[in-house]
Amino acid sequence: MNIGNIRFGERPLFLAPMEDVTDIGFRRLCKRYGAAMVYTEFVSAEALVRSVKSTVNKLAISDDERPVGIQIYGRDADSMAEAARIVEQAGPDLIDLNFGCPVKKVAGKGAGAGMLRDVPLMLKITRAVVDAVKVPVTVKTRLGWDSQSLIIEDLAEQLQDCGIQALTIHGRTRAQMYTGEADWTLIGRVKQNPRIRIPIIGNGDITSPEEARLAFERYGVDAVMIGRATFGRPWIFKEIRDRLDGRPDDPSLDFNRKLDILEEQLRINVERIDEYRGILHTRRHLAATPIFKGIPNFRQTRIAMLRAETVSELTGILEECRKVLN
Repeated sequence: MNIGNIRFGERPLFLAPMEDVTDIGFRRLCKRYGAAMVYTEFVSAEALVRSVKSTVNKLAISDDERPVGIQIYGRDADSMAEAARIVEQAGPDLIDLNFGCPVKKVAGKGAGAGMLRDVPLMLKITRAVVDAVKVPVTVKTRLGWDSQSLIIEDLAEQLQDCGIQALTIHGRTRAQMYTGEADWTLIGRVKQNPRIRIPIIGNGDITSPEEARLAFERYGVDAVMIGRATFGRPWIFKEIRDRLDGRPDDPSLDFNRKLDILEEQLRINVERIDEYRGILHTRRHLAATPIFKGIPNFRQTRIAMLRAETVSELTGILEECRKVLN
């Protein structure tokens, strides 16, 4: 599978772009454990054009996470094109357009998944960005605004005609947010359309090797993108990759090694930001990770973990968990 000149091999696994999750430290961990492609947190075109420092900081990428995409969102064609030109100077391997974020502060203002209610504007923005930059441009979107407007089959062809080089489809509508089950049937129908020439990347509810295999074999997608299942579990890419490639589970990827990875993530975040915010940035992963299952009466330990305010306090709690499970 290729996107432009980027070669991924067969059945690649991508890390989904996620706000407050896919920072550079987490991306590098996911890359280390088998993510074929990673994306930054999504970037506001308007804020980027205005040189808002916190937004500009999201453009930082490193060579050891390549190939890496920077994702932008907005609702104005000129601003999106200008933001794309700024992003291109940061040196990403591709630029992804966010037409899928369902949260109210984005979609409610007409950006992200809000674009599904204004397809002509979506296509205008897409053409403007494709014309503005030389790197490949891709799109991530949803099936439609709601169950009464499942437009993805026609939309995929229209976006392809705008010049994008790959399309990621999350198998839910905006109205669903993240509830219910992802509908991979429509993703498969887009992929099976003989008029579709670009790679189709499927996204939604991939939490295990079995689900990833089914996505490839039943629905024929070119790549699988994994989002929320990576929280506290950057090694999920290795677990899935090993199964897809016919290898047995890696016995070295045990509880102790996984805890080491989470502690490394904590250190990376603290060194990258500061102690207080680095801990805050790691809490989402500690709250979601499945590795602590089996600890008796874990609820109180989890509360203490999420209230810890210093690295020494938090690592002390984690090391107590290590003692319990060893």
